[in-house]
Amino acid sequence: MTNIKLVTDSSIQMTPEEIAAYDIHVIPLTIMIDSTVYVDGETITRDEFMAKMAAASALPKTSQPAIGTFLDLYDELTADGSEVLSIHMLEAISGTVNSARQAAELAHGKVTVIDSDFTDRAMAFQVIEAGKMIQAGKSVEEIVARLSAIRANTKLVLGVSNLENMIKGGRLSRVSGMMATLLNIKVTLEVTGGELVARQKGRGMKTIHRFVDDVVAQMAALTNIQVIGVSYAGGLELATGVADQIKAALPNVPLMLRPTDPVIATHTGDGAFAITWFVD
Repeated sequence: MTNIKLVTDSSIQMTPEEIAAYDIHVIPLTIMIDSTVYVDGETITRDEFMAKMAAASALPKTSQPAIGTFLDLYDELTADGSEVLSIHMLEAISGTVNSARQAAELAHGKVTVIDSDFTDRAMAFQVIEAGKMIQAGKSVEEIVARLSAIRANTKLVLGVSNLENMIKGGRLSRVSGMMATLLNIKVTLEVTGGELVARQKGRGMKTIHRFVDDVVAQMAALTNIQVIGVSYAGGLELATGVADQIKAALPNVPLMLRPTDPVIATHTGDGAFAITWFVD
């Protein structure tokens, strides 16, 4: 039986214990803040990033790992005849998966690269399942088929209460961005089909609270949610309130509340949060 080794990137939302339990190799992304380059999870923590981003003179710049970084790891992991399964954040917000694909073509061993179509805890649903299946002796083909089913049954929705980073990052035009700021506009989004899609917008925090109420009601109507994640970029109090509301509606479903990674926080800005869940 061929051994399979698991690789992902640092945009994932996993605990150190989970990473260790499934022997996952995490490729870090890099972030540049005011000309200083940091390595995600190595030279900067998620909490440190939020403080530095708030004090920065310009929007941080994030970079996917170099092809050579992937290639070195792939060759190291396959040197003993093992295969590699490499699962990464959606292509719509990062070139990471494309770097992985190019490295896989150059690698000496067999490497299978998957675009998870998600990121954060939603991507972790796939990576953790892959880890479990590897430990159970399943083949790459069996794992890939299972992950496709998980993707189809995963939800990731976001609430964004401060549009400043979206304006700076060019995701809103300057004129519409100025209007949004003046009118105190909040937006809600969903990752679907590997794309980030706007769901609704409105004035003030009532838009966000109504969005959470609707999402929790939708979740409560389901009988087979396996796991839930609430991730946040700053705004711990808001995220905790969201998590508490979900726990009250679904008290028996495991829920993880943790800060998101710098790549996502750069796109969404301070005060954003995501709710993720998986139905099986």
